[in-house]
Amino acid sequence: MPLNLSPCSLQFSSAPISTLKSTRPTSSGSQLCLPWKPNSSTIHAPTRPRRKTAWTEKRSEMEELVRVLLRNFDDKRPLVSTLSKYVKVVRVEHCFLLFEELGKSDKWLQCLEVYRWMQKQRWYIADNGVYSKLISVMGKKGQTRMAMWLFSEMRNSGCRPDTSVYNALITAHLHARDKSRALDKAIGYFDKMKGMEKCRPNIVTYNILLTAFAQARNVDKVVTLFKDLDESIVSPDIFTFNGVMDAYGKNGMIREMESVLSRMKSNQCKPDVITFNLLIDAYGKKQEFEKMEQVFKSLLRSKEKPTLPTFNSMITNYGKARLREKAELVFKRMNEMGYTPSFITYECLIMMYGYCDCVSKARGIFDGIMASGQETKVSTLNAMLDVYCMNGLQIEADTLFESTRNTRVSSNSSTYKLLYKAYTKANMKGLLQKLLAHMEKDGVIPNKRFFLDALGAFGSSTATKVG
Repeated sequence: MPLNLSPCSLQFSSAPISTLKSTRPTSSGSQLCLPWKPNSSTIHAPTRPRRKTAWTEKRSEMEELVRVLLRNFDDKRPLVSTLSKYVKVVRVEHCFLLFEELGKSDKWLQCLEVYRWMQKQRWYIADNGVYSKLISVMGKKGQTRMAMWLFSEMRNSGCRPDTSVYNALITAHLHARDKSRALDKAIGYFDKMKGMEKCRPNIVTYNILLTAFAQARNVDKVVTLFKDLDESIVSPDIFTFNGVMDAYGKNGMIREMESVLSRMKSNQCKPDVITFNLLIDAYGKKQEFEKMEQVFKSLLRSKEKPTLPTFNSMITNYGKARLREKAELVFKRMNEMGYTPSFITYECLIMMYGYCDCVSKARGIFDGIMASGQETKVSTLNAMLDVYCMNGLQIEADTLFESTRNTRVSSNSSTYKLLYKAYTKANMKGLLQKLLAHMEKDGVIPNKRFFLDALGAFGSSTATKVG
C-alpha cells in the first residue's frame, strides 16, 4: 500500500532509488577509510547564531552560579556549607540545576542534602515541582525506595500529588532492574491515576508507558494502551505514534506499523528523526531494503538530519543479509556527509564483516581501534570475539581473549557468556575448562541465570555436562 505523509516527508513508491550510490567508484576489494575517532560527536552544518533572550541570559547566570557551587565543595567542605555561604543568591531554580548536575555525577545523596537545606530557607515553599525533580533523579539512579520515600515526604508536607508527580514516580519504577515487576507497578499507578481528578493521565503518561512496553516487546499492552488513549480526551503526539510504531517494528509487524504511520499522517503529525530511524530499522530487519532505502531518501529530503543510529542500523541489516558492498557504501556515504563514527558504528562494521565471512577485515578494524589510543569498550571486544565464534574460529577467539586480559580492555559477564556458548556448541571441553578457570580467578561466579543466558537455545541441560 503506497503511503504518503506530506510533501518532503515519507513517500513510498515502487520506483527504484539510488540513494546509497557513492560519487566515487568502488570495488569489492577496496579499503574503507576509517578515521579513528570513536568518541567524537556528529558534525552538522553551521547554523545562524541565535540572539540571546532575557531567559537564556538568566539561565546562563544560574548555570554559572551552580558551577561555582559545585567547584567549592569536597570532602572537607560540605555542599551545605557552600550553599550557606551563597544563601543570599541561591533560590529554588538554582537547586533544580544542582539536582540535575549532582544526579549526572552519581552524587544523589547530596541531592537530599540540598533538599534538607532548602527546607530551612525562608523562601522555601513545599512544591510538587521540587518533589517531581527529586523523584526523577532518584529513579534514574535506580534508587526506587528513595523515590517512594520522597513521594511519602511530599504528602506529609501537605502537597497533593498531581499528574507530573505520578509521571515521575512511574518513570522511577521503570528504571528498576526487575522490568516485569516495574511494568506491573507502572500500570498500577496508571489505573490509580484514572480515578483521581487532579492526577488524570496526560499524553506524557501514555508516552512513558507506551515506550516502556514497546521496549519490552509487549505488543498486546501497547495496543491496549493505544486503544485506551483513543477513548480518552487526550490527543496523541509524535512521541505516541513513534512508541506504537516502534513496538510493531521491533516485532516484525510491518503492516500494523504502516497502519499507524497512515493514521499519523491523517492527524497532520509530521515525522521526526526518531520516526525515520525506527522505520529504517524495522524494514531493514525484515530485509525489505527497497522500502528502507526509500525512507532514507525521504529523510534526506526532509528538514530532519540522519543520526549515527540511522547509519548503524543500515550497516547492521545489510550485513545480516550479506550485502557487504551496500553496507560499505552506507559507511562511505556517512563519512562524505561529515559524520564521525562512534564506537557503536565500528562495532556494527565488525559484525557486518563477520556476517559476510570477512573476518580479516573485521580484525583490521578492531586492531585499528586498539592502536588508536581511544578507550576500547568491552562491547567492541565482544563483537570481535563473536565474529570469530560465528565463523567457527573458536581457537582464534581464545587467543584474542588471552591477549587482551592484560590490556586496558576488561572482560565482563557478557564476554564469558558469549565464549561459554560458543565453546559448548563446538564441544571444545579444553577451552571450556580454561574459561571456567579464568572466571574463578576473576571472581565471576556462574549461577543458573548465567547458564540459561549463555546456552540460550541449547537449553540448560547442556550446562550440567560441564564438570
